[in-house]
Amino acid sequence: MDANEILKRLATLHLELANEIASEAGRCSSSELSAVAFDGEGDTIYFLDRIGEDRLIDALSDLAAKEPILLVAEGISGGELVLPRGADRDGVRWRIIMDPIDGTRGLMYQKRPAWILSAIAPERGEETRLSHIVAAVQTEIPLHKQFCFDQIVGDAQGGLVSRRHVRREYCDVIDVDPLSCSLKPSRATGLEHGFAQISRFIPGGRDILASLDEELIEAVVGPPVAGKALVFEDQYLSTGGQLYELMMGHDRFIADLRPLLAGPLAERGQAHSLCCKPYDLCTAVLAQRAGVIISDARGQKLDGPLDVRADLAWVGYANASLRAKIEPVLISILSRRGLI
Repeated sequence: MDANEILKRLATLHLELANEIASEAGRCSSSELSAVAFDGEGDTIYFLDRIGEDRLIDALSDLAAKEPILLVAEGISGGELVLPRGADRDGVRWRIIMDPIDGTRGLMYQKRPAWILSAIAPERGEETRLSHIVAAVQTEIPLHKQFCFDQIVGDAQGGLVSRRHVRREYCDVIDVDPLSCSLKPSRATGLEHGFAQISRFIPGGRDILASLDEELIEAVVGPPVAGKALVFEDQYLSTGGQLYELMMGHDRFIADLRPLLAGPLAERGQAHSLCCKPYDLCTAVLAQRAGVIISDARGQKLDGPLDVRADLAWVGYANASLRAKIEPVLISILSRRGLI
């Protein structure tokens, strides 16, 4: 199998999962969907997560019947699994890293869509990294009340396609223009009257992150003006969702800096909070192909091991003008505070 053949199968699987999970969410109550299945190594696994993961293993086992693959995903014991089960790892040529439901917490309470994230890289053992990804796909898992959802696919030749799909139960009554899902990162040169934020959506250093956000926005835009709201924020509890917002032109700047707080939190005697993982960022390549600029907290190329353990900080800019205006200020603030 080549990467594009795997990608085609994954994209179809995504669509099936998005439809199934959306329908299941409509049949279950929020209390059922939010029941804790177990506390995993990197995160809590909820009942809703299990809906996607069980279906995923079955479908990928069928794909792997043709050629073994290595699946890397949250919720799997040890973080990885050779499929079909019992196959020799030495025969694996491709690694698939996935987050079956990125944004579980928002979806299980029917607050906001979640995302299925998948990426494909040549298998290089422990040396396999984000930078080795050659193809990826991310698919929106809609709220039960939504009739359509978006999918973004990037093939092994560097192509990028975005499509809007109608949920299965509405296909006979709804017509959707696929052009309505065109990717257009913002061309704004400033943050005024736009969305920009530093992620701080879970407890653990939120006061530090909020103060960074305040200092950065004031340095870039100026001090707050009485009675005015010049910059807005959107704490979307899904990395795939955040990337989508940048690709669609909804957000201009996003930074997830949680891994930088390990030192300050340790000094307080507090545990380090949950951080972004490689499976959360496995579709960053799609945003980059769309024109979004993604870097690490130091302004360097975003990279990391393609596993379930590494903590990754990342920064996204909708365009080069915004990067030129924001990045020097951000790096200066982080350096002065001893965070990089």
